[in-house]
Amino acid sequence: MTGFEPPPSFSRLRTIDAHAAGEPLRVVVDGWPPLEGRTILEKRRCARERHDDLRRALMLEPRGHADMYGCLLVEPETDDGDVGVLFLHNEGYSTMCGHGIVGLVTVGLECGLLPDRDELRIDTPAGRVTARASRRAGRVESVSFENVPSFLHARDVRVDVDGVGRLRVDVAYGGAFYAVADAGAAGVALEPGSFARLVDVGTRIKRAVAAAVPLVHPSGADDLGFLYGTILVAPGAGGVHSRNVCVFADGEVDRSPTGTGVSARAAIHHARGELSVDESITIESLIGTRFDVRVARETRCGDVEAIVPEVRGRAWLTGRHEFWIDPDDPLKDGVLLR
Repeated sequence: MTGFEPPPSFSRLRTIDAHAAGEPLRVVVDGWPPLEGRTILEKRRCARERHDDLRRALMLEPRGHADMYGCLLVEPETDDGDVGVLFLHNEGYSTMCGHGIVGLVTVGLECGLLPDRDELRIDTPAGRVTARASRRAGRVESVSFENVPSFLHARDVRVDVDGVGRLRVDVAYGGAFYAVADAGAAGVALEPGSFARLVDVGTRIKRAVAAAVPLVHPSGADDLGFLYGTILVAPGAGGVHSRNVCVFADGEVDRSPTGTGVSARAAIHHARGELSVDESITIESLIGTRFDVRVARETRCGDVEAIVPEVRGRAWLTGRHEFWIDPDDPLKDGVLLR
């Protein structure tokens, strides 16, 4: 097979893969057509409407799996931006992704895809994110980032969840909207053996809350006003504030503590008077990996009181790939099994 080249009719996409706190990130580095649009949200719409076959091919089987995650580098929206990014998953395109920022900065700096600076300005569909890398001997040892303004949207909402019962949830935004609920109250344990039950319960909660709670982002952007996922929370131990698991998109389960999720949680704790400015907590994932989140400062998002959260985590490179897409393959666009 050395030196083999696929037929000219094949499409080719090159990626560098990594994981951040256990959650995969497939960074597309070549092969995706240029995207039209001035803003990142406009580029996101273009990708969704014109090139969704490529997202499916890279995220779903046989090249990916139901819980695969990826990102695509695009031109920045702002004059001072270093890079723009779109995030890909099993259902579509996220508006922001914290583990994706940690992974992208790690891959970008270690593989020469991004400017060789410790501070990077990244334009996401949800807005500007500023990331800072801690490096030693050419390796990225951790990445912290100041997220977009995050806020509590609805507090102590009571919803009737099919198969679960009446449940109290908070709805908060950390780059995407989440329903946040107590795992014990939902009758599910935060442990790997409960994976299938977590998907089921998380999806049921998401549907119930989406039907009960109107979501409009303070900016008025229609593309930001949707419920992305459910975060189920349990007490932590050994210096860990808490554990949580995020079920998002089409029943996808985040292996990391979820960067946008812990941002939303920090906004909830701050609004409740439980987390002060400059105070940091550590949140653990389903598999025991950790992110730190800090309230960097208070701000506003439109007319809503908000915070700027700072999240810190680490990523590791896992491989380099060239994927081929045969136009005659009946499964060229991927298949999702859950």
